[in-house]
Amino acid sequence: MASLGLRRGARSLLSFEAGASTRRMLTTSSVQGPTKRPLELRTLTNFFREEILENHAHRPSLICRQERPHAHGGPPSPNLGVTSHLTWDFAEFDRHVRAFARGLIALGVRKGDRVAVLMGNNSSYATLQWACASIGAILVTLNPAYRLNELVSTLNLVGVTHLFVVPRIRTSRYIRMLSDAFPELCDSSPGNIQVPALPSLRNLVVVDNIHDDAELQHETRDVKSIIDWREVLIWQEGAAEQHHVEEFTRSQRSDDVINLQFTSGTTGTPKAVSLTHMNLLNNALSIGDCMRLTPDDILCNVPPLFHCFGLVLGNLAAWSHGSCIVYPSETYDPKAIVDAVVQEGCTALHGVPTHFLGVLAEVQKRQEAGEKLDFSRLRTGIAAGSPVPIDLMQQLIEKLNLVDLSIAYGMTETSPVSFQTTPADPIIKRVETVGRALPHVKAKIVDSDGNVVPIGKPGELCVSGYLVQKGYWGDEEQTRKAMKADPNDPSTVWMHTGDEGIMDEEGYLRIVGRIKDIIIRGGENLFPVQIENALTAHSSVREAAVVSVPDARYGEVVGAWVVREPNTHISREDVRRAVSEAMNPQNAPAWVWFVGEDSTPGELPSTASGKIMKHVLRKWSAELAQNGVGRV
Repeated sequence: MASLGLRRGARSLLSFEAGASTRRMLTTSSVQGPTKRPLELRTLTNFFREEILENHAHRPSLICRQERPHAHGGPPSPNLGVTSHLTWDFAEFDRHVRAFARGLIALGVRKGDRVAVLMGNNSSYATLQWACASIGAILVTLNPAYRLNELVSTLNLVGVTHLFVVPRIRTSRYIRMLSDAFPELCDSSPGNIQVPALPSLRNLVVVDNIHDDAELQHETRDVKSIIDWREVLIWQEGAAEQHHVEEFTRSQRSDDVINLQFTSGTTGTPKAVSLTHMNLLNNALSIGDCMRLTPDDILCNVPPLFHCFGLVLGNLAAWSHGSCIVYPSETYDPKAIVDAVVQEGCTALHGVPTHFLGVLAEVQKRQEAGEKLDFSRLRTGIAAGSPVPIDLMQQLIEKLNLVDLSIAYGMTETSPVSFQTTPADPIIKRVETVGRALPHVKAKIVDSDGNVVPIGKPGELCVSGYLVQKGYWGDEEQTRKAMKADPNDPSTVWMHTGDEGIMDEEGYLRIVGRIKDIIIRGGENLFPVQIENALTAHSSVREAAVVSVPDARYGEVVGAWVVREPNTHISREDVRRAVSEAMNPQNAPAWVWFVGEDSTPGELPSTASGKIMKHVLRKWSAELAQNGVGRV
């Protein structure tokens, strides 16, 4: 539940909106976003050249606080006068993109080739994103948490020919992992890798993130096939490769696939989502518009770039509006995030709930130590990836000044955002819904027979429009299952999201859970998100995840996993009472587990993008319940 102050704000904004609104009220759960602004039909490269470079060439574009100013070699860089870390304006950014696009051509990369990247957030990743787009190569973004078997299957699934990788991230040592598994990498010559288990792979390019020659040598020793990233870039504008770059740029169309993003794999084997120039550019423009981004904004981009959150909601949404991106660190680091926001004067901050919780804890620790932190420039950002508890939204507004924080909803298959809130929305809508449909987006909520349901009734959300992917790469069967033509209009293809939603009369959407995550207790549908909101409103609960637990009497009952706030105590009975007092008592958990207790793991299982893996929790819950552990 929101605080009294937040409720007062909600009332004043609600009355203002009600007086100004002439919006037609809905009776059925079917909407179409605005279409006043036409869709952008240019490629990313042409848009960047004609809009961003033309108007913002000498404005800041990219700040990488963990990188040296001259990390890529080549001619001297102005670096906007900064000597401590890498700082580019858009002109300098473009100079690196062009140099690398020429280098890709020299490596043998051609239009349509799959170029994979396995790195944290850094300037090389950003450069690759635009350089691949400029020549029509398809950027394949890989999860740094992949184990060897996952990495190999993913590379082979889409036929990756060129792999860009850092030597290591945290405890993962990618070069050593690959060379130990495939000794052929040690003997192959650069550009001519011959590994039977990786039949398509030809190039292995290493980006140094260690910055210690001895350590780098140790990580890459004896691997003759690797190429140093800095040797790839071709700085001469008049190089022969430039002709091929321009040729590939001219030959592209807005519906060409330029990015393969993998679904998170929270419930099974990831699938490769095929996204186009049109998908990504138009979605980025709509996202930035909802945030009210301008060239004066500086976005602290925390989510990983292998995920749509970092790559599209972060990079592309900001750059398409002439805004600057800051990478506080290679991987998630609350201390580095707080430093970046304060020292770079960031106006926006992105994150999933677990990211924001870590930032709030870091802020509290510093303030208790007497440190003064200035968040006065912060105003906006996006919270997404998993449901945002109302209590967390309140803290972000009150403690970080994120008064215009936006909630975004979507899925990788929809580029990704289909619904988003704006600062003009009443606060109550910004904390209880994911907003309304973005421009040029159609959406409907249907029952199990495919019929559109009345407003206020739950059903499966389906989305259509420019934002829907081209399909799962090389997987027609899964594509047909998820994307279905409208029986009354075969030209309209609906993406079935698998998410359970409820739409109100103004078109605002509430996501109440995954279809398969809904708990059916004695025939009644219970929605985990609503129960989680009731739990996180309690002062002793930092985080909560709710899943179904098999039950002989009811079929399924509620199981709750709870992360306590530091230095607080809440019992299983207190957890059950918090829910039964806030909502219908049938939602009260029959089983409660505290993370890190009763031999449970020390944290909730989540993907690298911050989504709680409910299928893992269901497995743990069933096993614990079978042994009688956790019953209230």
